[in-house]
Amino acid sequence: MKNEKILCEQMITGGWNYSRIVKRGQALRLTDVDGGGNASAMLFNAKNFTERFNLGDTLKIQHICRIAKNNCLYSDMGRILMSVTEDSCGWHDPLCGCTHADLIRERFGVKDYQEAHNDFYRNGYDSLLVEMGKYGMTKRDFTELVNFFSKVVVSSNGKMTFVSGNSKAGDFVTLRSEMDTLVVLDTGMHPLNPATEYSRKPILAQLLSCELSTAEDPCFTGCPENGRGFINTANYNL
Repeated sequence: MKNEKILCEQMITGGWNYSRIVKRGQALRLTDVDGGGNASAMLFNAKNFTERFNLGDTLKIQHICRIAKNNCLYSDMGRILMSVTEDSCGWHDPLCGCTHADLIRERFGVKDYQEAHNDFYRNGYDSLLVEMGKYGMTKRDFTELVNFFSKVVVSSNGKMTFVSGNSKAGDFVTLRSEMDTLVVLDTGMHPLNPATEYSRKPILAQLLSCELSTAEDPCFTGCPENGRGFINTANYNL
């Protein structure tokens, strides 16, 4: 992006939670530091948490089954929360959700805080709930998410297969806010990751200043529906 400036950054430990409000005129760049990472992200209108990321509209409007460069992330009000302006990875999974306590326990056993302190086995669902709680939200506010850096393909019979090695060390994705957006992240493993050991992969989060989108922007012109989504969002931002 042109005229970007790093405002702040934070290294998120693998298997941990993170959040921040990314204002219009800002972007959030996520970098998979070691490769093989995963960042499960939920998005909310920062001024009204009842408006949040809508998976069905995001995929249907753009005729896609994955998230990549120039795609937009829609809210349930037909507005665009964030758009993907840069992406060195090429495929991010919006289909599979996050891990739950039972899945982690069945695959890796139990390692609780009393035993392992900050190295205990966390799961995506509870990790995201902890972060949401900082904003007064509860499990009833839990919503759909995108697994950045992870790739899952679906066969003709509906079988989902995790593709290992999708994200390499240093791969990144940049999410530009089209309206003030609360981003809630968990950096735990993808639920279909076949790893035999509990995986902890750090993600670098950088808050950037950036230029606002224009009608010539590739995210805007990607499809006619995106143009209408940007217009709806501009009207909301007035």
